[in-house]
This record gives sequence, structure tokens and C-alpha cells, in this order.
Amino acid sequence: MTIERKSIITGKTSSMELPVTNEMLNRWVKGELIQNVMPHLSPMQREFLISGMSEAEQTKFFGR
Repeated sequence: MTIERKSIITGKTSSMELPVTNEMLNRWVKGELIQNVMPHLSPMQREFLISGMSEAEQTKFFGR
């Protein structure tokens, strides 16, 4: 599924193809921990969902 998010750091919108379902997203939005609902995602993919930060922004900001 292609997810589009707006970065909380830069305000830029970016998208990422993620192996998630609407059910997973709904469980997370309703309060379940993202790492429990989507343990198969990498930390970078989960951070994209949480903050909207692209891979490049995360690398720059977190130094990964």
C-alpha cells in the first residue's frame, strides 16, 4: 500500500510503499503500539508512519 505523509520537520509530503493493510493502520490509529501491530516494518518505515519523515530526512536528523 502506498502511504503518503507530511513531515513534521520540513512540512514536505512524501510517499512510501509499505506492506500494511487498512486493518493494521486502523489498529495503530486506535492506540495499539505500532511495533506490535506492524513488527515486520523496519524502524525507518515505522518512523515514516509516525512522523512523516522521509528516509533522507531521518538520515539527516538521526544520523542513521
